[in-house]
Amino acid sequence: MDAKYGSMDTKLIHAGEISPRIEGAITLPVFQTSTYEFEEGLGYHDIPYIRMNNTPNHLALHQKLAALENAEAALVTASGMAAISTALLAVLSSGDHFLVQDCLYGGTHDFITQDLPSLNIAHSFIKGSAPETWKSKLRDTTRAFYVESLTNPLLEVTDLESVVAFCRENGLTAIIDNTFTTPVNFRPAEVGFDLSIHSCSKYLNGHSDIVGGAVIGSADLVKKVTRKLNHLGGSMDPHACFLLLRGLRTLALRVRCQNRNALQIARFLSQHPEVENVNYPGLENHPGHDRAARLFDGFGGMISFELKGGIEAVERFTDRLRLAIIAPSLGGIETLVTRPATTSHAGMSHEELKEAGITDTLVRISTGIEAPEDLIADFNQAISP
Repeated sequence: MDAKYGSMDTKLIHAGEISPRIEGAITLPVFQTSTYEFEEGLGYHDIPYIRMNNTPNHLALHQKLAALENAEAALVTASGMAAISTALLAVLSSGDHFLVQDCLYGGTHDFITQDLPSLNIAHSFIKGSAPETWKSKLRDTTRAFYVESLTNPLLEVTDLESVVAFCRENGLTAIIDNTFTTPVNFRPAEVGFDLSIHSCSKYLNGHSDIVGGAVIGSADLVKKVTRKLNHLGGSMDPHACFLLLRGLRTLALRVRCQNRNALQIARFLSQHPEVENVNYPGLENHPGHDRAARLFDGFGGMISFELKGGIEAVERFTDRLRLAIIAPSLGGIETLVTRPATTSHAGMSHEELKEAGITDTLVRISTGIEAPEDLIADFNQAISP
């Protein structure tokens, strides 16, 4: 961890940058080479090579990301799912069991329910805000606890402090997907999480032009994940590293703007007569509002809501949008609108969606950095019957 820069804004610009600058270049060049000169005596995992995630472009990112969350180490991967799958496979082995929050990103849910059982890795779903129920799910083989800082797509706020305490009490590895919150709003290592995972495709890059992931946490665990990744091959390309490093420099500016925009939009939606309900932790009536206000430095840019009038009202709304873009993914500078049941969570069965509380009419908004009054005007004309 690079501790010499105090504030988030300064870390985003200066932490992890190579010194002295290469030929005086202010921006780290792209090292678009797969192979480097070999030095005798290096171990397998130390050989300079793109697949080993140890080129100058990778190393600069690792140091910057660790500094942003005040953690010991970090690692970038080829995608968010590469980060999730590799981290879980590094921590869990055949015969192991782990606890999982019951509302998750669809890709994570599918990996846990469809892929891990074939490796003899079992799981139990838990309610993130009901710590009194967790003990009953423990087994002798339980090794980890996996949650999201803000759940996708219902924006629930897990009892994160209780998760960490429970893991310490029972010798479990505490893993969190911090994509929705970002290091600007929440830094998991500060409350005791062992590993923090990001889809860098989203807020960290912020420009909807790369796919990438990151694992941040204790040095020992990140090393373990790195060695697993070196074998599985999910490394990030140097040019994607370059774009991610560039995007990170404006992370705080973008996220703070998205925090403000989302709060204004959520308040507008919550007061609209055609809106059934709004999920946003910045609203005072959100069940996790007090916890989010205590844990986070901002409530994030993600909102989900349901309209009155069912699927017809939702289709009319999406057809009428002129400024917001109908597209999956999230975290970019542009506002995106999607129905999770048909995109991010499309791999889940109807029964699984129902159990998770995700309806066919649920709409998710990833708030961009446009003027909030323009976004509100767009949503208002699209919602109007």
